[in-house]
Amino acid sequence: MNLEIKRLNEYLWEIPKQGGMRVPGRIYADEELMQSIRADDSIKQVANVAHLPGIVKYSIAMPDIHLGYGFPIGGVCATDPDNDGVISPGGVGYDINCGVRLARTNIKESELAGKVHDLVRNIFYSVPSGVGSNSKLKKLSDQDLRQVMVKGARYAIEQGMGTKEDLDHTEECGCLKDADPDSVSQNAMQRGCDQLGTLGSGNHFLELDIVDEIFDSNVADAMGLEQGNLCVFIHSGSRGFGHQVCQDYLRSMQGAMRKYGIEVPDMQLACVPIDSPEGRDYLGAMAAAANFAWANRQTMMYLAQNAIMEFLKISPRQLGWQLIYDVCHNIAKFEEHTLDGRTKRLCIHRKGATRSFPPRHAQLPAAYRELGQPVLIPGDMGNASYVLIGTG
Repeated sequence: MNLEIKRLNEYLWEIPKQGGMRVPGRIYADEELMQSIRADDSIKQVANVAHLPGIVKYSIAMPDIHLGYGFPIGGVCATDPDNDGVISPGGVGYDINCGVRLARTNIKESELAGKVHDLVRNIFYSVPSGVGSNSKLKKLSDQDLRQVMVKGARYAIEQGMGTKEDLDHTEECGCLKDADPDSVSQNAMQRGCDQLGTLGSGNHFLELDIVDEIFDSNVADAMGLEQGNLCVFIHSGSRGFGHQVCQDYLRSMQGAMRKYGIEVPDMQLACVPIDSPEGRDYLGAMAAAANFAWANRQTMMYLAQNAIMEFLKISPRQLGWQLIYDVCHNIAKFEEHTLDGRTKRLCIHRKGATRSFPPRHAQLPAAYRELGQPVLIPGDMGNASYVLIGTG
């Protein structure tokens, strides 16, 4: 199908409703970015997402979209539970709650002269990485893993791996409340029991950064970011545990769609009504995997923090470690948004896309209530990473 695309302004393009699309598609990009976006089928995927039952307003794509499973990576959509809205694992992805966290320290770049290579080696000895990497911590029992699924990052903190302030600086305080361990398969539990505190492979990373340039000193001061100071970026998710949850529910939903009379242009968009038994089970299992991911990043942060202190032979006070923020970019969550002048509870699918709440949003911690939510943008290897702020 040849899709019609209209340019609305310098940075916004629209795919008008055509074929079975229930809403238009919108892509945020300039001309240069659109040239690369047109090189694969991600635009077609934006249009395909617009076919989902109960979708509202638009199928949305961020400037860095590229081809994904069902949804483009960088795709966002909202579905209405009160109007036949569906939940689709393809809108979350296989790595449920893949996300990033950023921590700052008191360590100056000059203190690391001639030590960086050995420091990195020490950290990567402490934080296992690679395909199938296993935890240096003890293998989780079924009971402990169920606690991880329910408590999220709080589980790690209860084991002494962090502080309550870390929860305040984590999206959802590091825990989705509706997690249901009984909706998680034994296969998923077997894959997750020895992966807590592991980085994984692909584009996941643990990165040492130096604050190089500050654009807004007031915001930087509020975050504790100082020119020349060492920071640590972590990008990882729910590992094999989340992958298995996604795999399990894609299979079951593909079989259930006929029962609900749902048709989609791509079976990678398998979906069911949000309030169906299959939908509720997926949401419970997805929340459990999301909580595993938050516990995983919390654990890795603790391991990295200790590795730095051990290598530099310094105390926690000298290190001055502080979590700036942890935000996920592969998730489906219920949020309240204004739709046609009314506040509606919607199911927001974000795949390779992050929220960016403005100042005074109720879900922001006190430290950022007047500033807006920190938005963490990792760069490609060797390129700069950025910390942004939600503005409204």
